Amino acid sequence: MGPLAVQRPFFPEGPAVCHVYVLHPPGGIVGGDRLHIEARVGAGAHALVTTPAATKAYRTAGPPAAQESELVVEPGGVLEWLPQETILYDGADITLATRVHLEGDARFLGADLLCFGLPARGEAFARGRCRQVIEVWRDGRPVLVERGRFDGDGAVPAARWGLGGAPVLGTLVASPAPADTAVLLASIRARAEALPAGELASATVLGVGAALVVRTVGASTERASAFLRATWADLRPALLGRAPCPPRVWAT
Repeated sequence: MGPLAVQRPFFPEGPAVCHVYVLHPPGGIVGGDRLHIEARVGAGAHALVTTPAATKAYRTAGPPAAQESELVVEPGGVLEWLPQETILYDGADITLATRVHLEGDARFLGADLLCFGLPARGEAFARGRCRQVIEVWRDGRPVLVERGRFDGDGAVPAARWGLGGAPVLGTLVASPAPADTAVLLASIRARAEALPAGELASATVLGVGAALVVRTVGASTERASAFLRATWADLRPALLGRAPCPPRVWAT
């Protein structure tokens, strides 16, 4: 079996929305692996893409690894890109890149969740390297272009202007930003205030409604995932006009 597979689609919301699971049968990414994912949502179509489990990037003996996702959404199309977390084992060396190309009035709602080390076991990401790329473009113009440079022995993991010692970083992007951003921002910020001490979250509108970006850092993958999924549940009706319908694999 190849390094990536697509499970048969599900239609829990009826024929208008296709739920798709991307599988990685080998179970993890090792040094030298290069995974390239391409997805295109046609005009007027709606796809929700997730993974059945966490992606794991293992320690390398030398060669770096990479996972690149190129996502295109045609006019009138909708893509919900909601993979589960990526766990970076100590000594991993990987580039994780997600590039989204929106055309016309296409809509996008996507999440990215990184866990540095295995905090539940007390294992830190003390060595290794991660380069994170998140880009969203609309009709060839940049909406969001981010570069994350995370070195286990660098300044970013511990610095207050970086992760502040938090091993978990989550990002959620909606483009365009939903119309009623004031109500949504209030809900997201209230949820952020309920996080345990030392865990943070924020929300920002970019441009004139070009995108809404939500970020969280903390000590628990489970709490960060729950925060992002609750935020997705708020944003989905506002942006897509649909009630939340979590993929059933999230409950397994």
